Amino acid sequence: MEMDTNGATTSSAVGGGSTSTSDSSSAAKKNSKKPKYSRFTQQELPACKPILTPGLVITTFTIIGIIFIPIGLVSLSASEHVVEIVDRYDDGCVPPNYSNDTLAYIQSSQTNKSCTRTLTIPKLMKSPVFIYYQLDNFYQNHRRYVKSRSDKQLRSKAYERETSSCDPEGVTSDGPIVPCGLIAWSLFNDTYGFSVKSKTLQVNKNNIAWDSDKEHKFGSDVYPKNFQSGGLIGGAKLNSSIPLSEQEDLIVWMRTAALPTFRKLYGRIEEDLQANEQITVLIHNNYNTYSFGGKKKLVLSTTSWIGGKNDFLGIAYITIGGLCLFLAVSFILLYVIKPRPLGDPSYLSWNRNPSGHPN
Repeated sequence: MEMDTNGATTSSAVGGGSTSTSDSSSAAKKNSKKPKYSRFTQQELPACKPILTPGLVITTFTIIGIIFIPIGLVSLSASEHVVEIVDRYDDGCVPPNYSNDTLAYIQSSQTNKSCTRTLTIPKLMKSPVFIYYQLDNFYQNHRRYVKSRSDKQLRSKAYERETSSCDPEGVTSDGPIVPCGLIAWSLFNDTYGFSVKSKTLQVNKNNIAWDSDKEHKFGSDVYPKNFQSGGLIGGAKLNSSIPLSEQEDLIVWMRTAALPTFRKLYGRIEEDLQANEQITVLIHNNYNTYSFGGKKKLVLSTTSWIGGKNDFLGIAYITIGGLCLFLAVSFILLYVIKPRPLGDPSYLSWNRNPSGHPN
């Protein structure tokens, strides 16, 4: 009996110990942060894992080179067919007696701001000929400048008094400024007139802004109000009888540039300009870039299927393609002169079975 009793007692103790052990292990499992096993969490799903053999690398570089070099040549050819004339006029339009004091010239209301420039057409420029103004050293991307506008006010007349973000050009003694902010206040105000052999060339200023801007960012019920009415005039004035959605010069200017040198579309000449023709340009040099060392340029340009004149894209494609072909030839020579045997791919980690042996 004792043995039975002792045996029973002993087995009870053993049973109690195993129960406590299982409880602690289940508690440990509950507290464990180990994720539940799945092929997804353990990244064991089937995947394409190519082996970079010499043949594959050489073929890839060769294909890239063969594709990129023709694209670069075509892009460069398209850019070369674009005819572009760039004329810097901010220095040339300053009278000789103001050459040492350009700031006094541009700020005075008594000086004659008209200036005549003559441009020679180097090659046939087929219509439309796009007219741009280019500004250098003008930081439209400055944080305070970019924030000085009210998009709500531009969109709807209901937000006419929403000028909290427009300081210092937010309000006047007569009420809110529409459009408010430094961007609108500094609107470019040089003007250009063109003529060939005493014949005036018409400049089309319609549809120079993005349709999305005209339809969604500038309201048809918003009209200029108290604009450029303060003591310090920043740039061009606006016609108070025309809604902002139709004032395309303003819409173009309000799309701020990312870099300090930028071009903005002024208009289009919708007739061909013949080679060696002399174009007379009458410029009203009103915009003040002299106070911050800026430059002003007039640009006449045609376009191609790739856009305006820009050699960078073509040169980049040719450079990358040439580099790839050079690497392909180098790897071919290296493989022929000093080949290395390729290792057995069966020993790669993804080609092993769970026991660690090759499949």
